[in-house]
Amino acid sequence: MGQKLKIAGWVSVGVVAGALTTVSLQTVARGAMTPLPLEEIQQLSAVFGLVKTDYVEPVDDKKLITDAISGMVASLDPHSQYFDKKSFKEFREGTSGRFVGVGIEITQEDGLIKVVSPIEGSPAFRAGLKPNDLITQIDETAVKGLALNDAVKRMRGEPNTKVTLTIFRKDESRTFPVTITREEIKTQSVKGKVIEPGYAWIRLSQFQERTVDDFVRKMEEMYKQDPNIKGLVLDLRNDPGGLLDAAVAISAAFLPENVTVVTTNGQLAESKSTYKAAPEYYQRRSGGDPLRRLPASIKSVPMVVLVNEGSASASEIVAGALQDHKRATIMGSQTFGKGSVQTVRPLGPDTGIKLTTARYYTPSGKSIQAKGIVPDVMIDESEEGNVFAALRMREADLDKHLGSGQGEEKKDAAREKAREEARKRLEEEAKKPAADRKAPEFGTDKDFQLVQALNQLKGRPVLVSKTLTERKEDKKEN
Repeated sequence: MGQKLKIAGWVSVGVVAGALTTVSLQTVARGAMTPLPLEEIQQLSAVFGLVKTDYVEPVDDKKLITDAISGMVASLDPHSQYFDKKSFKEFREGTSGRFVGVGIEITQEDGLIKVVSPIEGSPAFRAGLKPNDLITQIDETAVKGLALNDAVKRMRGEPNTKVTLTIFRKDESRTFPVTITREEIKTQSVKGKVIEPGYAWIRLSQFQERTVDDFVRKMEEMYKQDPNIKGLVLDLRNDPGGLLDAAVAISAAFLPENVTVVTTNGQLAESKSTYKAAPEYYQRRSGGDPLRRLPASIKSVPMVVLVNEGSASASEIVAGALQDHKRATIMGSQTFGKGSVQTVRPLGPDTGIKLTTARYYTPSGKSIQAKGIVPDVMIDESEEGNVFAALRMREADLDKHLGSGQGEEKKDAAREKAREEARKRLEEEAKKPAADRKAPEFGTDKDFQLVQALNQLKGRPVLVSKTLTERKEDKKEN
């Protein structure tokens, strides 16, 4: 299996594309060529000829072909994408945790660009951008109808150059410009601290090349500070995913050796794989097992994993593995539901496509595509509740999303009703002073969900959600 992983290259299970993207590179092209449908190819050629001769003004040949490729790939699902030279370079940079930009994770919503979260310490973070902010304009360019990849290009640039983003903040019902100076973003994907004697909190914001090494260092620091840790909170809230091998490694840190972490299944032979909690499934270099420095007690320390609607893909792999093996209590709200694997295949030295190549399954065989991980204990974001959960974007809300492949599909009318009710509540919430609406920072004493996680570890009463219920898979209608 280890050799197979090296041959196949790296695969990505990240959810968002944007100013920060976690994606990996597939270095081997498929050997056999699929027979071409001649009639359809002739139609494509005829359209190309008509555009060249009849369109109102000349069109560049290369642009026509690349746009055709881009449209073909984008029509498949929300996560498949064509990369031109610049975007291919940027995606490669994203896996290393270094790039030049403003420092936000983004997705699309209603034709606009939605901020999933600003990267802590980035120019966007310092400028005050918040999750769920909508970007309506980048410099002088309107975002409506702009492809996500094009939006990324416009926000990327050279260090010390400026970009002006026009922001619509729903909960304040206002639009305002923010001018941000681009800089090299060095994302820190791991944070952690000893909350109180005996209890530690470690947060993963992404799964990157450096995440496993940073995770090991942080755990070493916390165990040095308090060798008698008796409860650990693994915080995966708003973690959009990243590299598959990093997710396998983090799962393996807490699980018995050689148990199944995740399985994948697709058309290609290398897409039908089982990843286990063993070094050959996640180590990349010849330096040996990156987890070998962890204290032995990490395998048995009582654990809570915090998740929410922003926990996606690689985060869901970890949460699903720890849940299925009964290694941790999963708390929070139902996760995003991205149960698909993307592979990046080069088309040449500097272009490529990111293609959905497999679904992934938890150790018990469940596909969580378009559904997500259901927590063992549902916890609201605050003591007052979590009434806006229905408004949050998830995999099932994305156009052309992939189905789970398990069972018939139909539309969930109840969710649409819940969304409408939540919109009305949001209008009322917007009338409150801004200070009353600000969500507390993760990891502080005002972090309601973290407090509940600590109560769980201590055997104290937990304030279970009064509003959250299990979200069934939104089914497609044919």
